[in-house]
Amino acid sequence: MSTVFNFTFVPWFRAVAPYIHMHRGKTFVVGVVGEAIAAGKLGNIATDLALIQSMGVKIVLVHGFRPQVNEQLRAKGHDARYSHGLRITDDVALDCAQEAAGQLRYEIEAAFSQGLPNTPMAGSKVRVISGNFLTARPMGIIDGVDFKSTGVVRKVDVAGISHSLDTGALVLLSPVGFSPTGEAFNLSMEEVATSVAMALQADKLMFLTEKPGVRIRPLEPEAEDNPIDTEIPLAEARALMARLPMPEQPMDVGFYLRHCVTACEHGVERSHILPYAVDGALLLEVYVHDGIGTMVVDEKLESLREATHDDVGGILQLIEPFEKDGTLVKRSRTEIERDIGAYSIVEHDGVIFACAALYPYPEAKTGEMAAVTVSPQSQGQGDGEKILKRIEQRAREMGLTSIFVLTTRTMHWFIKRGFRQVDPDWLPEARKRKYNWDRKSQVLVKNL
Repeated sequence: MSTVFNFTFVPWFRAVAPYIHMHRGKTFVVGVVGEAIAAGKLGNIATDLALIQSMGVKIVLVHGFRPQVNEQLRAKGHDARYSHGLRITDDVALDCAQEAAGQLRYEIEAAFSQGLPNTPMAGSKVRVISGNFLTARPMGIIDGVDFKSTGVVRKVDVAGISHSLDTGALVLLSPVGFSPTGEAFNLSMEEVATSVAMALQADKLMFLTEKPGVRIRPLEPEAEDNPIDTEIPLAEARALMARLPMPEQPMDVGFYLRHCVTACEHGVERSHILPYAVDGALLLEVYVHDGIGTMVVDEKLESLREATHDDVGGILQLIEPFEKDGTLVKRSRTEIERDIGAYSIVEHDGVIFACAALYPYPEAKTGEMAAVTVSPQSQGQGDGEKILKRIEQRAREMGLTSIFVLTTRTMHWFIKRGFRQVDPDWLPEARKRKYNWDRKSQVLVKNL
C-alpha cells in the first residue's frame, strides 16, 4: 500500500512544485461568502488558507455575512430589504451587521488558532490582524431608493495592510467601514474584496461562492453538458457582461463576474470564482493546472515564445519523463543550454507545457524539428499544433523550404499534420552522419 502511495504522491507533489515557487511572495485577496461559513466550511477553508500562507503567499481574507445578518434580523422580527442587489441598511440592519461581523471575526480567528496534533493545522502559526483599514462613504439614493447606512469603499489603508502582511500576518477584513466622522457603514463583501485587491495591486482576487463558476453557455446554467469555463479573457468577460441582464442575486451569472472584470481592468491580472461546496477548491484552483472554477484574466496566460536561459530547468523537467521511456533521445543540461536559442516553448501561467527545437541545415534548405514535447497535463488542448506552427514560422524566416522530424512513436501525429515519410537517405549529409541506425527512427518531412 505504501509503495502505491509513493508512486502517486511523489509525481503529484513534483507537479505542484512549479506553482509553489511561482506564488511565493504573491498577494491573494480571498472573499468568502457568509453562506460558506453557515454551511460549516470554515474549518477546511482556514486549513487551506493556512497551508497556502505557509508556502509564502500573503493573504487578505474578506468575509461576507449575508445569511448571518438575515438570521439576526429574523430574530428581531425585522425584514431584510434589498434593491439593486444590495441591502438597504436601516438602523436595525446596521446593528445586526455589526453583531454578525463581531461574531464571525471571533469564529474566524478561532479557526486559525486551532493546532491540535494529527490535524492539518498542527504546527501552524497564523497570526490574524484585523483593523479599521477601510474608509467608507454612504451609497446614497439610487433610482429613488435610499440605501441609508449601506456604504461603498472610499479608501483602503494600503500602507497599513501591506505592513501587516509583511510581518507574516493574515489580514482579516469585515464588510464594515467607517467615515472620517466615525459613522459605520454596511458594505458588500464583493465590493470590499475588489477594492482591496485593486488598491494592493494583488496578484489574485478569489471569490469562494455559492456558484461553481461561469458555464461555457452562461444562459443555460442547468444543462448537464454545460461545463465550467475555466479561463475567460477579459475582453470576452466584458462582452458577456454586456449581453447579460443586470445581476441582482448571488446566483445570477454576472453577480461575481462583474467584480472580477472590474478588478482585471484595474491591474489585478487574475480573478477567480470558486465553489465553496467543493472541498479544497482554493488548493485546486491555485496548485492544479486546470483549476476548479472560472478565472478571468486581463491577458491570455498562455505565451508562445522563444526560450531563454531561464527556461532550461523547465525544459529539462518537461522532457525528462519522455527520455526515460525512450520517446526522446536523452539531452544533457549542457546541450540544452548550448542550444537554447533553437528552442520555442508554450508557457502557461509560468509553467512550460510544450517545447521544440529547430536545427537548420541551410545548404539543404531544410531544418530538423527536434525534442518535440507536450506535457501530459495539456495533451489534446492544441499545444502541439501551436509549437509546430511556431517552428514552421521560424523555418520560413530562415529561408528553409521544409522541416523534418525523426520519431519512433509519434509518426501518425505528424502525418495528420502534413508530414510524409521518406527514407533516411533523404537526410542532409551532416544529419545523416549522426543518424542512429540502431534506433530505426522514422524520418518525416513537411514542405513549407
